[in-house]
Amino acid sequence: MCPADKEAFSSFAHAQVAITNEVYQHLGDAKTFLFCPTDYCAAFCTPNVSQSSYLQTVGERLLPGIDILWTGPKVVSHKISVESIEEVTTVLKRAPVIWDNIHANDYDPQRFFLGPYKDRPTELIPKLRGVLTNPNCEFYLNFVAIHTLATWCKSSAAEGRRDSDMGYSPQEALTLALSDWLQEFMSTDQPGGACRLKKELSDEEPMQTDVGESPYVPGPGENPLYTAEPLTMDDLNLLSDLFYLPYEHGAMARIMLEELDWLKNHRQDAAAQTEEWCGRAGKFDGMCEAVVQMFNRLSNAPNRSVLYDLYNYICDIKSGVGLARTYVKTLGSQDQPLAQIMNDDPEPWDFRGGLSGEFQRMLPGHGNRDLFKHPPMTAVYCIRSYCTEDKAEVQKIFKELQRGEGQIPLQPKLISDSLSSGEIAPSPQCALVVEDDIGVCGYALGLTDAKQAAGMDQRPGSDTLLKDFPSLVVAQVLPRVTDPSPVKRMITQLLSSIRNSGSRGVFCDLRQSNRRMLNFYSKLGSFEHIPMDKSLPQDIVVMATQFQ
Repeated sequence: MCPADKEAFSSFAHAQVAITNEVYQHLGDAKTFLFCPTDYCAAFCTPNVSQSSYLQTVGERLLPGIDILWTGPKVVSHKISVESIEEVTTVLKRAPVIWDNIHANDYDPQRFFLGPYKDRPTELIPKLRGVLTNPNCEFYLNFVAIHTLATWCKSSAAEGRRDSDMGYSPQEALTLALSDWLQEFMSTDQPGGACRLKKELSDEEPMQTDVGESPYVPGPGENPLYTAEPLTMDDLNLLSDLFYLPYEHGAMARIMLEELDWLKNHRQDAAAQTEEWCGRAGKFDGMCEAVVQMFNRLSNAPNRSVLYDLYNYICDIKSGVGLARTYVKTLGSQDQPLAQIMNDDPEPWDFRGGLSGEFQRMLPGHGNRDLFKHPPMTAVYCIRSYCTEDKAEVQKIFKELQRGEGQIPLQPKLISDSLSSGEIAPSPQCALVVEDDIGVCGYALGLTDAKQAAGMDQRPGSDTLLKDFPSLVVAQVLPRVTDPSPVKRMITQLLSSIRNSGSRGVFCDLRQSNRRMLNFYSKLGSFEHIPMDKSLPQDIVVMATQFQ
């Protein structure tokens, strides 16, 4: 804001709200008026949704007739829970309108999404002002996105009727959408079809693929205008699996990746031509052939408008599958390979991804964000506030990590052990847990005033430590969490909450044997080693950070 704005408004949020209210009133209190906040998802809120001063200002000052857009936990949210919506509703003082990016593809030119609307429970419906979908950029590719969203809404209405036991099943909704879409594919009576084209082109000849009053009739022995093998539901199910959703591949895509990974890692069996390797190579080749046949049938489908929106995507996946297919055949060839993956004079379609692809392949982290992992998995983590029901899970993780270090209980005892074991409850707004597909897999807990925990330990030098660093944090994650970003996110959020409480600084205590967390805090950058009383066991390491 310029100096004059700063004199008129107390904050940027205040400025936005004032202008929005003025426009709303000027329009005569419009029936539908949508406001998109700067912090339109939980990931943008500092330090979190419930403590965001920006959202608090918006909620308190924006006129009640104005609706507020919200995308969920992230810009593209994997899941949207009832609890998360209840939290933001409290802050905004109104139910939000979900602006859902689950099918948006404008951030990746090689992907579009044909999976169903999912991971949004129908219990959300009465807690929302509405749902907007921000779908694929290509108009005709949004049949599944909009169809399954409609089924989701319809199912929620049916659930409220006593005479119906209908519920929302993403897979059933997808099957219904693909079945209807198949009819659209086979139709030549399409918006923007031959009649309109002829009128617009005037004296020009109509396109060959247009269906006019006298369509071309193939002669004897000629191939039909459209394939003799019509598009099938199996084709559309495969297409959906190949282009499923942002955070997951469809079932057939996962199987293809798993098979290719196995064949690549057991290439020694290929040389020996073992029965298992040859069988699985044949299975993989069959799946690749199904993609090629799907491509051929899609390319000859009567509805050209849908095809034109699809074409770049299916060409790209057919090419990628072809490279993988050739690679497996090369591995299994005992003689000179019939085809090389890359020769001295390749065709340009072998240069995958252009300049952007070359940049990515040169970076050290290339591939570590792929949905397919080794072993195959989708590493998606959900960070949420700790609740009393999580106490048992935190204790379980604490004990499991103790067993991993070989002692129960571990010696010497840390000040933070009383927090992890549940002897002392964390301070309000200072406790988080992280979940994966299996369940709770880590936690971060904090005490704004660590005197009680330090008093239980009666450790020499505690008073000196607490004078400069009165607050305490502890974080632990199970070994299966290989990505450090969830822990970093939790610690960053805890530090912000503790700082807002007025604390001067924070410390954590660890054992020398806990190399994983020692490395984490060292690389975090803000924590430094603190010299401790010499009477303390040498196995204890204290690290701390002060707030400016």
